[in-house]
Amino acid sequence: MQISIFTVDAFTDQPFSGNPAAVCLLEDELEEGWHQKIAKEMNLSETAFMRKLDPTDDFTRSSHFGLRWFTPAKEVPLCGHATLASAAVLFHNKKNVNSTLTFVTLSGELNARQAGDRIILDLPLYPTYPQDFQEVEKLVKAAVGDMNVQDVRYSPDTKKLLVCLSDAYGRSDLEKIQVNGQELLLAEKTGKVQGLIVTLKGDFHGKHESYDFFSRYFAPWVGVLEDPVTGSAHTVLSSYWSQQLGKKEMCAFQCSARGGKLKILLRPDGRVDVSGQTVIVLKGFLTI
Repeated sequence: MQISIFTVDAFTDQPFSGNPAAVCLLEDELEEGWHQKIAKEMNLSETAFMRKLDPTDDFTRSSHFGLRWFTPAKEVPLCGHATLASAAVLFHNKKNVNSTLTFVTLSGELNARQAGDRIILDLPLYPTYPQDFQEVEKLVKAAVGDMNVQDVRYSPDTKKLLVCLSDAYGRSDLEKIQVNGQELLLAEKTGKVQGLIVTLKGDFHGKHESYDFFSRYFAPWVGVLEDPVTGSAHTVLSSYWSQQLGKKEMCAFQCSARGGKLKILLRPDGRVDVSGQTVIVLKGFLTI
């Protein structure tokens, strides 16, 4: 059996930056256990599997597809960058004729549409709630040490913990943080947290391009120490920073070593548009 596969760098216009995702186009049903085996073999933060909802569907003409995401360790309910990558394969490689694509996922139906050189994802928006610092103090200190933390929030829908650093810090301070995945795992064994976001208010006066906020994202609980650019984390970050800044439209930068840019628009229907650019860097076939 041969499977078409692509590697796509998401949330970037430059190859070998942003967040790489593998995208598999399934012409036929795949035996269940193979999804995880392939994701482990690809060894990227996410491998996406796109399937036809009907045998007569076509990757060039159809507009609705099934979509699943796997880390090297497990299946996840939502992945923004691999959804962006999947849409890029259909729009740019398969020359899909539709202006909007719909993916049926564990997080419901997600739409992707083209807008110039960007692809816009219609994603759920998840609220955050104040978190008792004492309950997560060991985890926070394992992530940021003795840095001054001004807010800690929790998203029960996504099991993500959001740690906001003091405004006294800048982007370079966030970039210097060194996180040990084993220490995070030892500090949080309850299953309550599946991902940790460290974030910081943006800087409009620095040497870099201006952004509303910065972030980094760590998820050793699902087999990913640091995810380079994370669409799903921004379903939480968008809610938080919209409240803090009083803005519906924002520009964000996830400052991992690879780095990536995201444009954000909170919609009147309570969802969020997260958009970015993509670069397809590899295409070929898996033989299993």
